[in-house]
Amino acid sequence: MKVAGLGFRQGVTLGSLREALMAAGGHEGLTAVATVSEKADAEALRLLALECGVPIKAVPADILARIDTPTQSELVAEKFGTGSVAEAAALAAAGPGARLIGTRAISQDRTATAAIAEGDGP
Repeated sequence: MKVAGLGFRQGVTLGSLREALMAAGGHEGLTAVATVSEKADAEALRLLALECGVPIKAVPADILARIDTPTQSELVAEKFGTGSVAEAAALAAAGPGARLIGTRAISQDRTATAAIAEGDGP
């Protein structure tokens, strides 16, 4: 299972999410996109998932908080308890033993981040 984790600010555009995903490694072979549950219904994310032809996996914030990530953002850690929503969401949704194959990439406007993980699924 190959999952793209996405972190983003309110009001993010489809273009920014797409740009971050492409910088992290692209949509080729993805089986899902994932983010923190409270943002899983964002319009731009729904459009990206539709464009990629994959479902959205909503990951509860308490699950993200248990995941150590290579990237560490103080702001994200204060709000979500993990260093990177994108990396943690990708790892959580890809299942036990998942590993990052594309660490966090950031859109030029800094409103979206993406990371890609592979794993055996939930």
